[in-house]
Amino acid sequence: MNVEDIVRDALREQAAEQASAGPGFADRVLAARRRRRVRGLACAAAATAAVVGVAVAVPLLDFGKDDVRPADVVQRDEINAHTDQSPPRELVSVGDTVLAAYYIPRTVEHSAQRAERVRDYWLLDPKTETYEKATKWSYVAIAPGLKTAAVLERDLPVSRIGLLDLDTGKIRTWIQVDHEVAGLAFSRDGLKLVATTYDENPDQLVKMQGSESWDQKQPSSRTGFYVLDAVSGKGSWSEVKVDSDTDDPMGGGFLNARQDFSMSPDGRHVWAGNPMGDVGKQFYDLTGAEVAIPANQKYLEWYVDAWQSPSGRLVAGQFAGEKWKTSSWVLDARTGEKTEVHGQQLLAWVGDQSLIAWDIAADSKDEFRQRLVKVTIGSDKIVPLSGFLKGNDGAAGRWEPVFAER
Repeated sequence: MNVEDIVRDALREQAAEQASAGPGFADRVLAARRRRRVRGLACAAAATAAVVGVAVAVPLLDFGKDDVRPADVVQRDEINAHTDQSPPRELVSVGDTVLAAYYIPRTVEHSAQRAERVRDYWLLDPKTETYEKATKWSYVAIAPGLKTAAVLERDLPVSRIGLLDLDTGKIRTWIQVDHEVAGLAFSRDGLKLVATTYDENPDQLVKMQGSESWDQKQPSSRTGFYVLDAVSGKGSWSEVKVDSDTDDPMGGGFLNARQDFSMSPDGRHVWAGNPMGDVGKQFYDLTGAEVAIPANQKYLEWYVDAWQSPSGRLVAGQFAGEKWKTSSWVLDARTGEKTEVHGQQLLAWVGDQSLIAWDIAADSKDEFRQRLVKVTIGSDKIVPLSGFLKGNDGAAGRWEPVFAER
């Protein structure tokens, strides 16, 4: 049996063990990302790397329609919380939505004018249900089932993608690419991998003349994306040129240095944020041709990590803060009708009615002293899941969650 057969068998085993994988968490990247109430351009950068499923047992026959899966498949109620741990040392989960990993960003200075933002990852060990540091990888996308991860080595961008067995900690296979990669995202069924290509490291930082603070390097060096078969590694690359405006470098051509592509929640398109565009995002077919935004995905926001609910009926929105001091909008995917839900920043869905979010304590005045919580549409109940973050946004030691489904 060759490596390809082993990987294919592993995917089939996961499909037999679990039901549909939800859209999961969008692992957005530089640590100084904005947890703000508006859609930031994020001069310290923000980007999308969706972390989504690797295998489904029940097909989503018509994404966005009623979810026909049994209730016990859609959502379990078991909660594993560790409110005294930040970052967590032991498993954090709500139902089938699991904190599969987290990373701590740090700045590595190479000279007085150049640095880079790197991520130190801690991955969930499925056997011990504890988080273990992984030093080899610069970028990790976890697949549901907690058995497989797509990884990139240090010194981005790189010319190969690893498929990591999370049970053994060993690479099952390497996917070689002709265009260097710095971002990864699984499709919802996990059988395809979207890899974003760059000419340079998108996480490098520079100091502008007269400035003492680090900023992302401009213009973005993003070149396009691969859509690859996650088992065989076969696929094609599509070039996506970055628009430029010589008269105004921060005008219509501006793009965050890291602006990764991901598979759309229904798996039919590849998409990415476009901060300076009229609608804030762009969609492409799997061959790289730009297409109109699908009707049931027009309310997706690339900077809101939770994206679309498992059934496709709802979309996680941005900060609301109307009924409560910290809250967010949930929108009907087709009509845009808004419902307010607790939570300062929505991170991942738990079924179609609950989410995991960052939120502050009810009596807190510090918007950055956040913890993971479970919130539910139509309920005032907030369930703490982790200890509080320490320090301001971008402070050393602050950790970023990576969610996946069991």
